[in-house]
Amino acid sequence: MRLLELLRSTTFRWTLAIAAAVAACNLFLFGCFYLRTTMYLTGNIDTAITEAAALIADGSKADTLAAIARRLRDDPRRVKLAGLFAADGQRLAGNIAAMPAGLPVDGTARGTVLQRIDGGDEETQTVRAVAVRAPSGEVVVIGRNVDEMRQVANTVGRGIVLQLVPGLILALVLGAWLSVRAQRRVEEMRTQASRIMSGELQARLPMRQSRDSLDRLAIIVNRMLDEIEMLVRALAGVGDDIAHDIRTPLTRVRAMLERGRDAARDLGELQAVTDRAIAGLDQSLAMITALLRIAEIDHGRRLAAMDTIRLSDILHAVVELYEPIAEDKGVRLHLMADDMASIRGDRDLIFEAVANLVDNAVKFTPPGGAVRIAVRDQGAVPVIRVADTGPGIPPEERENVVRRFYRSDKSRPAQGGTQGFGLGLSLVAAIVKLHGFQLDIGGGPGCVVRIVCGEGVAPDVSDTTDTDHPVRLAAE
Repeated sequence: MRLLELLRSTTFRWTLAIAAAVAACNLFLFGCFYLRTTMYLTGNIDTAITEAAALIADGSKADTLAAIARRLRDDPRRVKLAGLFAADGQRLAGNIAAMPAGLPVDGTARGTVLQRIDGGDEETQTVRAVAVRAPSGEVVVIGRNVDEMRQVANTVGRGIVLQLVPGLILALVLGAWLSVRAQRRVEEMRTQASRIMSGELQARLPMRQSRDSLDRLAIIVNRMLDEIEMLVRALAGVGDDIAHDIRTPLTRVRAMLERGRDAARDLGELQAVTDRAIAGLDQSLAMITALLRIAEIDHGRRLAAMDTIRLSDILHAVVELYEPIAEDKGVRLHLMADDMASIRGDRDLIFEAVANLVDNAVKFTPPGGAVRIAVRDQGAVPVIRVADTGPGIPPEERENVVRRFYRSDKSRPAQGGTQGFGLGLSLVAAIVKLHGFQLDIGGGPGCVVRIVCGEGVAPDVSDTTDTDHPVRLAAE
């Protein structure tokens, strides 16, 4: 089974592919070398036998016979062939048994097969030969054996084989070693993944600090697991908070209904109890709606609604909405908006985020206080700023106020108490994250919250033109 896994591994297959590519390249080089060598040797042989045939045929018959005898005598390797034939093809002299069939008498060298005779022995050979007609009418045939070229090819071929075989064996051994090494690492990762799937969210994929592809993959997966573990724990905490926060109003509604059923003396009292119960149910439904809204934003389902919007229009609409509420409470609203500031985003979501910030500011600002809303370009990046003159948020709580169901009522007591679910700033944080913006919360006196519609804008500690107090903005 392990051998089958080894053969199927990507590393081993890539090793085989590379070895096959190297072998194919060597074979191609061998073919080119053999072809060029054969062409070179054939050209030299053709030139030599053509010149020899022309020289031997250009003389008397006696000179031709003497030249043929001399040529065959000076042939210790037995590679030369020569013959003299009458016009009718009868052999007159030389070591060629008969006029080669298909060899034209035109002085051009060609490949042919002929019978060589030496001392009574007859041997069939493949040669390069040329036939030339002498002035006396006889035909002179001069040839040379080409077995040397085949010997060269065999020698080169053996060299290629001797080089390929060890190379292929080395490639297979190296591929098997790399595959086993990779399989061990994959097996380690599989073991850790099994632990994670069984519920051990703190487990992580192993790394060897080699910075190879598996290490880089492990780094990415481990970061993803860190995020998943954090989200799972946050989800578990949110579930507990939901159960606690919804149980309280539902228990209160049930108690109201029981008391109303037992104690109501007339229809009017029963209706009053019912109205209070409905208000309690509306509170629970509003909480669930807010949670669903945050979940929708966290999943990025509103990205398709992105468009270019003017922030001044949104801020004017928010101020118009909350101005009557602020007047009833005795809180002043001030707006400073740069008409040219614009961003790309979802208009409804940006409105909702700013409205939540203004709602919190008005809610926690005592009568006679002020809430200042401003938008301006800071470093070519629009910044929305909401500041109030309330008690502010302590530094140790600024990271917690964006968590769901967290309420900082102890540090920001409002007149007459506050009603809320602790979801407002969570909704703002989700909207800001969806748009890729930054959320800065500063302390006070008062509270300052900024939505930085871009990156690279540092907190501004000197901006006091739109607030009664110098406020240091602390980045969250």
